[in-house]
Amino acid sequence: MITRLLVANRGEIARRVFATCRALGVETVAVHSDADTDAPFVAEADQAVRLPGNTPVETYLRIEAILDAARRSGADAVHPGYGFLAENADFAEAVTGAGLTWVGPPAKAIAAMGDKLAAKALLADAGVPMLPSWTDTDQVTGFPVLVKAAAGGGGRGMRIVRDTAGLAEAVAGARREAAAAFGDGTVFVERYVERGRHVEVQIVGDRYGTVLALGERDCSIQRRHQKIVEEAPAVLAPELRARLHAAAVAAGRAVGYVGAGTVEFLLAPEGDFHFLEMNTRLQVEHPVTEAVTGLDLVRLQLLVAEGQPLPLSATPPVEGHAIEVRLCAEDPAHGYRPATGTLHRFTVPGAAAEFAPVHGLRLDSGVVDGSVVGVHYDSMLAKLVAWAPTRAEAARALAGALARAELHGVTTNRDLLVRVLRSPEFGAAQVDTGFLDRHPEVFAPLLPEAAVPLVALAAALASAAARRATAPVLRGLPSGWRNVPAFGQVTRFAGADGGEIEVSYRLDRSGALAEWSASSTAARVTSSTAARAASPAVALIEAGPERVVLDVDGVRRAYRVHRAGSEVFVDGPDGAASLVELPRFPLPTAELAAGSLLAPLPGVVARVHVEVGQRVAAGDLLLALEAMKLEHPVLAPTDGVVTELPVPAGGQVDTGAVLAVVNPAEEAPS
Repeated sequence: MITRLLVANRGEIARRVFATCRALGVETVAVHSDADTDAPFVAEADQAVRLPGNTPVETYLRIEAILDAARRSGADAVHPGYGFLAENADFAEAVTGAGLTWVGPPAKAIAAMGDKLAAKALLADAGVPMLPSWTDTDQVTGFPVLVKAAAGGGGRGMRIVRDTAGLAEAVAGARREAAAAFGDGTVFVERYVERGRHVEVQIVGDRYGTVLALGERDCSIQRRHQKIVEEAPAVLAPELRARLHAAAVAAGRAVGYVGAGTVEFLLAPEGDFHFLEMNTRLQVEHPVTEAVTGLDLVRLQLLVAEGQPLPLSATPPVEGHAIEVRLCAEDPAHGYRPATGTLHRFTVPGAAAEFAPVHGLRLDSGVVDGSVVGVHYDSMLAKLVAWAPTRAEAARALAGALARAELHGVTTNRDLLVRVLRSPEFGAAQVDTGFLDRHPEVFAPLLPEAAVPLVALAAALASAAARRATAPVLRGLPSGWRNVPAFGQVTRFAGADGGEIEVSYRLDRSGALAEWSASSTAARVTSSTAARAASPAVALIEAGPERVVLDVDGVRRAYRVHRAGSEVFVDGPDGAASLVELPRFPLPTAELAAGSLLAPLPGVVARVHVEVGQRVAAGDLLLALEAMKLEHPVLAPTDGVVTELPVPAGGQVDTGAVLAVVNPAEEAPS
């Protein structure tokens, strides 16, 4: 039996495996990079071993370093989690070669499925339907096509190409991204199915030849080819479900599968389905299967790895419906690029459990209050899962929990997820991989523009209350009180979109709100005793450092306020906002050269495509910034001449660093 398990991974999946180990009485070992030294998964492990460095290549992808950590900690088994080395056959062989128990399928099965091209050929012989694919781009016979990495998953290295002109650059970019994520830059081209559904079947096998389907999941809601919403069971006709399960079991048997794995299919609108890939590991979305079956899939992995037969002999019955969303650190105001920062508060009300099947809300998180989200790994913070008797109830509960969550310090995709869950099309199960492309309305923030002035007023009142609470003298007086009122209190904020909001208000002698106004770069809203007919009448009910209650046209609205330094986070009935209180007397700052292009987040300049003095056109690729396992292109904003390239390829930059200067007025040197 396994007594001490090392998890060769990080974040949420490491915590997930540790949770089952604690329930079974198995000791745990974490390995961690320098960037993860203070991460929650490290603190939860019984032992932890440092892997010097920060990047995956330096740390979580170093097989010898992980085996050395197992030896030094006395671990007798290794669980790979997902990502990194989870589907690396050489790693599986190295683990077993070192005399350790490998919690995963045999290396031969990983190798067979790890090369997606070889997997397609093998499973086609087993009767599993396939899409046409090519390794030579000159042989591509039609568009659109999808460029895919032959190794790994998670959407890394994927590119949709709709014509011949874009194929070469898409292949080159996919190779670079796949090499960075998986250490293997091999890619291939596959026919792209418009409006297809991504449905996968969870399978599990033991060493005695049993391979079972444990149900299926619909993972069609995707952005950048990465799943963001998953549910179980999929909305399918019984006959189609039976055929999918049979094909998945056939795939597992064809490779002698042992352990937990997933066979992924693409369902065409006409009803046909085609094999996409087989993931020889636990999937990120496994909690929805656990929720509707009551099974602990990590427990099954450990039992099978110990040589025990599966404790079930048939596909288990499904109860109710479960939906999962992936909460990611992303900046909606800037194209949902990965975001970094410190999570000052991370709270989801109503979560009944973590890392375990539950009827209700389950939170599987890699972060806690105070966690630092850096640039070295992917942007996923947590998964929130809702189980309910019906699909509609699960979607409503999940959307409500997300909307009430306090997510302070790092911007996230929360609003997008809530809008997807509340959309009529999702409610009617009208989903496919192109859902987000067809529904741009779901990208709108939850907080309506008209509600921003009230949020800013609440932030200003809370900040004033906090200052009065710590005032050394006369702290009982209302903020800004004067014998002869002349001017209101003025507080200025910077919004998430880069604009400024100025709030002016005046309290009377009793502390009631006498008048107020809020103006921004986009609009102006005013409210006072003299202008109530034209704008909402606002009365102040309560104003404390962490809670403000306003009566707006006879309706009370409560706002939760949390301050971290100059950042003010407001959660209200309409949505959440993050503001930065600006100083009354700002210090002078250096003026940037006209045409400066700044780094949107910390990272490494991967490639520079232009030279100083080169004339460029608007939209030309200047350089690529690599951060959080993705490439971020930096494009010329206008026609002009490149006058500065201060950072060479390979150079590291912080947020706001000048990457290039394009001067539209500069003439090319003669």
